[in-house]
Amino acid sequence: MARDANACARIARMRNALILAAALLSLPALSAGPAVKGPERGALVIVGGGKVGNEILTRMFDLAGGKDAPLVVIPTASGAEDYPPDWPGLRMFKTFGATNITLLHTKDRAVADSEAFVRPIVAAKIVWFVGGRQWRLVDSYSHTRTQREVERVLGVVAGSSAGASILASYMVRGARENNYIMMAPGYEEGFGLIKGVAIDQHMLTRNRQDDLEQVVAKHPDVLGIGIDESTAIIVQGQQFEIVGASKVAIHDGRVVKGSQERNGKKYFFMGPGEKYDLTKLEWIGKPKVSEQH
Repeated sequence: MARDANACARIARMRNALILAAALLSLPALSAGPAVKGPERGALVIVGGGKVGNEILTRMFDLAGGKDAPLVVIPTASGAEDYPPDWPGLRMFKTFGATNITLLHTKDRAVADSEAFVRPIVAAKIVWFVGGRQWRLVDSYSHTRTQREVERVLGVVAGSSAGASILASYMVRGARENNYIMMAPGYEEGFGLIKGVAIDQHMLTRNRQDDLEQVVAKHPDVLGIGIDESTAIIVQGQQFEIVGASKVAIHDGRVVKGSQERNGKKYFFMGPGEKYDLTKLEWIGKPKVSEQH
Protein backbone atom coordinates (compact mmCIF):
# COMPACT_ATOMS: atom_id res chain seq x y z
CA MET A 1 0.00 0.00 0.00
CA ALA A 2 2.86 2.42 0.90
CA ARG A 3 4.56 1.72 -2.44
CA ASP A 4 1.27 2.45 -4.27
CA ALA A 5 0.88 5.74 -2.38
CA ASN A 6 4.45 6.80 -3.19
CA ALA A 7 3.95 5.96 -6.86
CA CYS A 8 0.72 7.97 -6.95
CA ALA A 9 2.50 10.92 -5.33
CA ARG A 10 5.33 10.76 -7.91
CA ILE A 11 2.83 10.65 -10.76
CA ALA A 12 0.96 13.63 -9.31
CA ARG A 13 4.20 15.64 -9.02
CA MET A 14 5.17 14.79 -12.60
CA ARG A 15 1.69 15.78 -13.81
CA ASN A 16 1.91 19.12 -11.97
CA ALA A 17 5.38 19.77 -13.37
CA LEU A 18 4.13 19.10 -16.91
CA ILE A 19 1.16 21.44 -16.40
CA LEU A 20 3.49 24.18 -15.10
CA ALA A 21 5.90 23.71 -18.04
CA ALA A 22 3.04 23.91 -20.52
CA ALA A 23 1.76 27.08 -18.86
CA LEU A 24 5.20 28.71 -19.01
CA LEU A 25 5.59 27.80 -22.68
CA SER A 26 2.27 29.47 -23.45
CA LEU A 27 3.40 32.81 -22.02
CA PRO A 28 4.60 35.47 -24.49
CA ALA A 29 8.37 35.78 -24.71
CA LEU A 30 9.78 38.74 -22.82
CA SER A 31 11.94 41.10 -24.86
CA ALA A 32 15.48 41.58 -23.57
CA GLY A 33 15.43 45.07 -25.01
CA PRO A 34 15.11 46.89 -28.31
CA ALA A 35 16.12 45.05 -31.47
CA VAL A 36 17.31 47.74 -33.87
CA LYS A 37 17.98 47.22 -37.56
CA GLY A 38 19.77 49.93 -39.51
CA PRO A 39 19.54 50.50 -43.26
CA GLU A 40 20.60 47.60 -45.46
CA ARG A 41 21.92 49.97 -48.12
CA GLY A 42 23.15 53.53 -48.22
CA ALA A 43 22.90 55.86 -45.25
CA LEU A 44 20.39 57.89 -43.27
CA VAL A 45 21.03 61.50 -42.26
CA ILE A 46 18.51 62.32 -39.54
CA VAL A 47 18.41 65.94 -38.35
CA GLY A 48 16.69 67.26 -35.22
CA GLY A 49 15.35 70.42 -36.88
CA GLY A 50 16.56 74.00 -36.82
CA LYS A 51 19.38 75.30 -38.98
CA VAL A 52 21.19 72.58 -40.91
CA GLY A 53 24.87 73.49 -40.85
CA ASN A 54 27.41 72.96 -43.58
CA GLU A 55 29.05 70.14 -41.63
CA ILE A 56 25.87 68.08 -41.89
CA LEU A 57 25.28 68.98 -45.55
CA THR A 58 28.90 68.20 -46.42
CA ARG A 59 28.68 64.74 -44.90
CA MET A 60 25.37 64.09 -46.64
CA PHE A 61 26.53 65.10 -50.11
CA ASP A 62 29.86 63.30 -49.67
CA LEU A 63 27.96 60.09 -48.92
CA ALA A 64 25.85 60.62 -52.05
CA GLY A 65 28.76 61.37 -54.39
CA GLY A 66 29.10 65.16 -54.29
CA LYS A 67 27.14 68.35 -54.93
CA ASP A 68 26.01 67.16 -58.37
CA ALA A 69 24.21 64.15 -56.87
CA PRO A 70 20.50 64.07 -57.85
CA LEU A 71 18.55 65.42 -54.87
CA VAL A 72 14.79 64.97 -54.42
CA VAL A 73 13.19 67.27 -51.84
CA ILE A 74 9.76 66.25 -50.51
CA PRO A 75 8.15 69.26 -48.74
CA THR A 76 4.72 67.75 -48.07
CA ALA A 77 4.99 67.85 -44.26
CA SER A 78 5.09 71.66 -44.28
CA GLY A 79 1.45 71.82 -45.34
CA ALA A 80 1.26 74.03 -48.45
CA GLU A 81 -0.98 73.09 -51.36
CA ASP A 82 1.69 73.68 -54.00
CA TYR A 83 5.40 74.43 -54.13
CA PRO A 84 6.82 76.59 -56.93
CA PRO A 85 10.27 75.85 -58.37
CA ASP A 86 11.70 78.84 -56.47
CA TRP A 87 10.23 77.69 -53.15
CA PRO A 88 12.35 79.26 -50.34
CA GLY A 89 12.83 75.88 -48.67
CA LEU A 90 15.32 74.98 -51.40
CA ARG A 91 17.59 77.94 -50.65
CA MET A 92 19.66 75.93 -48.15
CA PHE A 93 20.67 73.41 -50.80
CA LYS A 94 21.24 75.99 -53.53
CA THR A 95 23.43 78.09 -51.24
CA PHE A 96 25.46 75.01 -50.40
CA GLY A 97 26.04 74.41 -54.10
CA ALA A 98 23.69 71.55 -54.97
CA THR A 99 23.18 71.52 -58.75
CA ASN A 100 20.54 68.84 -59.37
CA ILE A 101 17.39 69.44 -57.29
CA THR A 102 13.89 68.07 -57.92
CA LEU A 103 10.90 69.21 -55.84
CA LEU A 104 8.36 66.40 -55.44
CA HIS A 105 4.96 66.81 -53.76
CA THR A 106 1.44 65.42 -53.82
CA LYS A 107 -1.45 64.96 -51.42
CA ASP A 108 -3.07 62.41 -53.72
CA ARG A 109 -2.23 58.84 -52.70
CA ALA A 110 -3.08 57.58 -56.19
CA VAL A 111 -0.47 59.94 -57.62
CA ALA A 112 2.02 58.89 -54.93
CA ASP A 113 1.44 55.31 -56.00
CA SER A 114 2.11 55.98 -59.68
CA GLU A 115 5.21 55.08 -61.66
CA ALA A 116 5.47 58.56 -63.16
CA PHE A 117 5.53 60.30 -59.79
CA VAL A 118 8.32 58.15 -58.31
CA ARG A 119 10.59 58.34 -61.36
CA PRO A 120 12.78 61.10 -59.80
CA ILE A 121 13.17 59.01 -56.63
CA VAL A 122 14.37 56.03 -58.66
CA ALA A 123 17.16 58.23 -60.08
CA ALA A 124 17.92 60.05 -56.80
CA LYS A 125 21.07 59.77 -54.71
CA ILE A 126 19.52 61.85 -51.91
CA VAL A 127 15.89 62.06 -50.80
CA TRP A 128 15.21 64.78 -48.23
CA PHE A 129 11.98 65.07 -46.21
CA VAL A 130 11.26 68.62 -45.05
CA GLY A 131 9.92 69.41 -41.56
CA GLY A 132 6.34 70.22 -40.61
CA ARG A 133 3.75 67.69 -39.43
CA GLN A 134 4.53 64.02 -39.93
CA TRP A 135 0.88 62.96 -40.29
CA ARG A 136 0.84 64.69 -43.68
CA LEU A 137 3.62 62.39 -44.86
CA VAL A 138 1.70 59.37 -43.59
CA ASP A 139 -1.52 60.44 -45.32
CA SER A 140 0.21 61.07 -48.64
CA TYR A 141 2.88 58.39 -48.89
CA SER A 142 2.57 55.56 -46.36
CA HIS A 143 2.43 52.14 -48.05
CA THR A 144 2.52 53.66 -51.54
CA ARG A 145 5.01 53.21 -54.36
CA THR A 146 6.68 56.41 -53.10
CA GLN A 147 7.55 54.82 -49.76
CA ARG A 148 8.76 51.64 -51.44
CA GLU A 149 11.06 53.54 -53.80
CA VAL A 150 12.44 55.64 -50.94
CA GLU A 151 13.38 52.37 -49.22
CA ARG A 152 15.37 51.38 -52.32
CA VAL A 153 17.45 54.56 -52.61
CA LEU A 154 21.10 53.57 -52.88
CA GLY A 155 22.55 56.85 -51.63
CA VAL A 156 21.11 58.83 -48.71
CA VAL A 157 17.64 59.22 -47.26
CA ALA A 158 17.46 62.22 -44.96
CA GLY A 159 15.03 64.46 -43.16
CA SER A 160 14.71 67.16 -40.55
CA SER A 161 12.15 67.58 -37.75
CA ALA A 162 8.98 65.81 -38.97
CA GLY A 163 11.13 64.47 -41.80
CA ALA A 164 13.35 62.86 -39.16
CA SER A 165 10.59 61.20 -37.12
CA ILE A 166 8.96 59.65 -40.20
CA LEU A 167 12.13 57.66 -40.99
CA ALA A 168 11.81 55.49 -37.87
CA SER A 169 9.59 52.41 -37.57
CA TYR A 170 7.75 53.88 -34.56
CA MET A 171 6.62 57.45 -35.26
CA VAL A 172 6.12 59.93 -32.42
CA ARG A 173 4.09 63.17 -32.43
CA GLY A 174 1.91 61.97 -35.28
CA ALA A 175 -1.44 63.26 -34.00
CA ARG A 176 -3.37 65.52 -36.34
CA GLU A 177 -4.62 67.61 -33.38
CA ASN A 178 -1.21 68.83 -32.19
CA ASN A 179 2.44 67.82 -31.93
CA TYR A 180 2.45 67.34 -28.16
CA ILE A 181 0.85 63.89 -28.24
CA MET A 182 3.68 61.36 -28.37
CA MET A 183 1.64 58.24 -29.22
CA ALA A 184 -1.28 58.82 -31.57
CA PRO A 185 -3.36 55.78 -32.61
CA GLY A 186 -3.39 55.48 -36.38
CA TYR A 187 -0.25 57.60 -36.70
CA GLU A 188 2.38 55.53 -34.93
CA GLU A 189 3.89 53.77 -37.94
CA GLY A 190 6.76 55.52 -39.69
CA PHE A 191 8.53 54.49 -42.88
CA GLY A 192 10.82 52.11 -40.99
CA LEU A 193 14.10 52.90 -42.72
CA ILE A 194 15.58 52.31 -39.27
CA LYS A 195 13.63 49.64 -37.40
CA GLY A 196 13.07 49.24 -33.67
CA VAL A 197 13.51 52.97 -33.11
CA ALA A 198 11.48 56.09 -32.30
CA ILE A 199 13.04 59.45 -33.20
CA ASP A 200 12.13 62.75 -31.55
CA GLN A 201 13.43 66.17 -32.60
CA HIS A 202 14.03 69.74 -31.30
CA MET A 203 15.02 67.92 -28.12
CA LEU A 204 16.79 70.44 -25.89
CA THR A 205 15.61 73.54 -27.74
CA ARG A 206 11.99 72.70 -26.89
CA ASN A 207 12.73 70.97 -23.56
CA ARG A 208 11.65 67.58 -24.89
CA GLN A 209 14.46 65.50 -23.39
CA ASP A 210 12.10 63.53 -21.12
CA ASP A 211 9.32 62.98 -23.64
CA LEU A 212 10.52 59.67 -25.12
CA GLU A 213 10.46 58.02 -21.69
CA GLN A 214 6.72 57.37 -21.95
CA VAL A 215 7.23 55.77 -25.36
CA VAL A 216 9.94 53.32 -24.29
CA ALA A 217 8.01 52.53 -21.10
CA LYS A 218 5.00 51.44 -23.15
CA HIS A 219 7.10 49.94 -25.97
CA PRO A 220 10.20 48.35 -24.39
CA ASP A 221 11.16 46.90 -27.77
CA VAL A 222 11.76 50.43 -29.10
CA LEU A 223 14.96 52.46 -28.73
CA GLY A 224 14.23 56.16 -28.27
CA ILE A 225 16.59 58.68 -29.90
CA GLY A 226 16.05 62.37 -29.17
CA ILE A 227 17.96 64.75 -31.45
CA ASP A 228 18.46 68.44 -30.76
CA GLU A 229 18.33 71.17 -33.40
CA SER A 230 21.25 71.67 -35.80
CA THR A 231 22.35 68.13 -34.95
CA ALA A 232 22.18 64.91 -36.94
CA ILE A 233 22.79 61.22 -36.58
CA ILE A 234 24.37 59.60 -39.63
CA VAL A 235 23.30 55.97 -39.72
CA GLN A 236 25.26 53.41 -41.71
CA GLY A 237 24.60 49.74 -41.12
CA GLN A 238 24.42 49.08 -37.39
CA GLN A 239 26.13 52.25 -36.20
CA PHE A 240 25.45 55.93 -36.12
CA GLU A 241 27.68 58.96 -35.58
CA ILE A 242 26.60 62.36 -34.28
CA VAL A 243 27.37 65.43 -36.38
CA GLY A 244 26.46 69.05 -35.72
CA ALA A 245 26.14 71.55 -32.92
CA SER A 246 24.35 69.92 -29.98
CA LYS A 247 23.36 66.62 -28.37
CA VAL A 248 21.43 63.38 -28.79
CA ALA A 249 19.68 61.49 -25.97
CA ILE A 250 19.40 57.70 -25.89
CA HIS A 251 16.38 56.10 -24.19
CA ASP A 252 16.08 52.32 -24.06
CA GLY A 253 14.12 51.59 -20.92
CA ARG A 254 17.02 49.78 -19.27
CA VAL A 255 19.25 50.85 -16.41
CA VAL A 256 22.26 51.79 -18.51
CA LYS A 257 25.68 51.95 -16.92
CA GLY A 258 26.84 55.55 -16.78
CA SER A 259 23.42 56.93 -17.70
CA GLN A 260 21.98 60.06 -16.19
CA GLU A 261 18.87 59.96 -14.05
CA ARG A 262 16.56 62.95 -14.49
CA ASN A 263 13.23 63.21 -12.69
CA GLY A 264 13.33 59.47 -12.12
CA LYS A 265 13.82 58.71 -15.82
CA LYS A 266 16.96 57.13 -17.21
CA TYR A 267 18.72 58.10 -20.42
CA PHE A 268 22.07 59.47 -21.44
CA PHE A 269 23.40 62.17 -23.71
CA MET A 270 25.91 61.92 -26.54
CA GLY A 271 27.71 64.68 -28.42
CA PRO A 272 29.25 65.41 -31.82
CA GLY A 273 31.79 62.86 -33.02
CA GLU A 274 30.52 60.11 -30.73
CA LYS A 275 29.26 56.82 -32.12
CA TYR A 276 26.63 54.32 -31.03
CA ASP A 277 26.33 50.58 -31.73
CA LEU A 278 22.74 49.72 -32.68
CA THR A 279 23.26 45.99 -32.20
CA LYS A 280 24.82 46.09 -28.73
CA LEU A 281 22.89 49.26 -27.74
CA GLU A 282 26.14 50.73 -26.49
CA TRP A 283 28.07 53.96 -26.76
CA ILE A 284 31.31 53.21 -28.58
CA GLY A 285 32.99 56.59 -28.28
CA LYS A 286 34.50 58.91 -30.82
CA PRO A 287 36.07 57.51 -33.99
CA LYS A 288 39.82 57.22 -34.22
CA VAL A 289 41.59 60.06 -36.00
CA SER A 290 42.10 57.81 -39.05
CA GLU A 291 38.33 57.20 -39.24
CA GLN A 292 37.22 60.84 -38.98
CA HIS A 293 35.92 62.66 -42.03
